Amino acid sequence: MTSRRGPRAAGTNGSDFKQTERVAPHYQMSAALKSEVRKLNFVHLSIWLLVSAQVAATYFDLVSQDTVSTPYQWQYPYLLSVFPLFFSALSLPKNNISYLVISMISSGLFSMAPLIYGAMEMFPVAQQLYRHGKAYRYIFGFSAVTVMYLIMVVAVQVHAWQLYYMKKLLDSWFSATQEKKKK
Repeated sequence: MTSRRGPRAAGTNGSDFKQTERVAPHYQMSAALKSEVRKLNFVHLSIWLLVSAQVAATYFDLVSQDTVSTPYQWQYPYLLSVFPLFFSALSLPKNNISYLVISMISSGLFSMAPLIYGAMEMFPVAQQLYRHGKAYRYIFGFSAVTVMYLIMVVAVQVHAWQLYYMKKLLDSWFSATQEKKKK
């Protein structure tokens, strides 16, 4: 250390500050991954709001059945996908590994599983629409099965990327924790 008065610290020429200004790579990785997870959480919330709007509109009879059809069965358990979103949001500010693990597990149960079930549930209806051109459910004049498959394709991609980035984030946080324990 140097002072205005007195000698300079022994063994230094005053240029040894550069290592203190660098950010460790795992902190840079953590910041970048947190940003990606936050963006995907926002898209997940948007998809969840669309599905919940359809369920609420039919449950409270806000619009006619001709405008917005009744929801498919997979949409009800998908509403529980707000819990992984909640735990993910809780885990990010303080790098909470436990909340991140809960978010990853519940994302598989409450997000991916209903989407897989929904793909199987709607397949016969989609097949009938493709073969015969007949749709029985509509959302604002569009075939409900087509609209829901489009939402499902986006949702599967969002949840897959969420799981990928959360796994990378978990690895980053875990390696940082292990380095602290070694010291």
